[in-house]
Amino acid sequence: MRELKNKLTSGKNSNNIKSTRGKMFGYQVLGFGSGNVPIPFQLQYLVIGGGGGGANRSYTSGGGGGAGGYRTATGFDVATSTSYTVTIGAGGGHAAAGNNSVFATITSAGGGLGSYSGNGGDGGSGGGGSGMISGTSSGGSGNTPPVSPSQGNDGGTGTTSGGTRHAGGGGGAGAAGQNSPGSQGGNGGNGLASSITGSSVTRAGGGGGGEQQTSGFASGGSGGGGNGGGVGTGNYGIAGTANTGGGGGGSKQEGDTGGSGKTYGGSGVCILKYPECKTISIGAGLTGSTASPAGGNTVTTITAGTGTVRWT
Repeated sequence: MRELKNKLTSGKNSNNIKSTRGKMFGYQVLGFGSGNVPIPFQLQYLVIGGGGGGANRSYTSGGGGGAGGYRTATGFDVATSTSYTVTIGAGGGHAAAGNNSVFATITSAGGGLGSYSGNGGDGGSGGGGSGMISGTSSGGSGNTPPVSPSQGNDGGTGTTSGGTRHAGGGGGAGAAGQNSPGSQGGNGGNGLASSITGSSVTRAGGGGGGEQQTSGFASGGSGGGGNGGGVGTGNYGIAGTANTGGGGGGSKQEGDTGGSGKTYGGSGVCILKYPECKTISIGAGLTGSTASPAGGNTVTTITAGTGTVRWT
């Protein structure tokens, strides 16, 4: 044994031996004294982009905005002591696409715009096509850019029938926007339900399409899609609901250029569910809240801003 020990220590000082022993037993790997070495774990996420804005114009009927992209999964790998970017996409303004929401490597696209002058915009879910002076206008494509599982559905087609103009509904996370049936605007596509927070909530519905009439307006899709509007004082489309990614409703009644929020898409959201033994830090620039742990998990909901989160 003494000969073996002499061979092992030959040419090495005691400091080198301690250093080697420390590496063998993980002293340096575990970072004793630093507390900053990442420890992996998994979480569930729901990330929804901002909804697209619906459109209105006095000479056409505006399409409903498409819902923001809807992405969710379990078993997503993260680690403590590591910062992850979060961005909550704002809803689109009048006839404008919604903005992307981001968590780590996951991006949910903003919803496509509802159009007042042609085809609806592409996005997480597509915006509705307008009711033009003549002919038809196609809805925008959903799941743009493409991901699997799909983050959304297509918008509906707008049309002119008997001299009246009716727009298509915006696509939702769970269903495509309805094509105009020829007598009114198309309804927005329904959203999807999630129980990530502990209770079932439906989000990411498409906005209803606008129409050339004074009543019987198209409905927004379940999950925050705004209802469509028509003609006549006050018959504007309705904005998508905040933090659902709902698309804004379109209309034929013009009057949204002053920034009043009519027809606007709803903002997105990022919801994270993780083991209750982990503690989250929400960085400056983000607005969020963390619920009391339940069932072995904690849920954090981030509703606005851009910044980072990390766990210890």
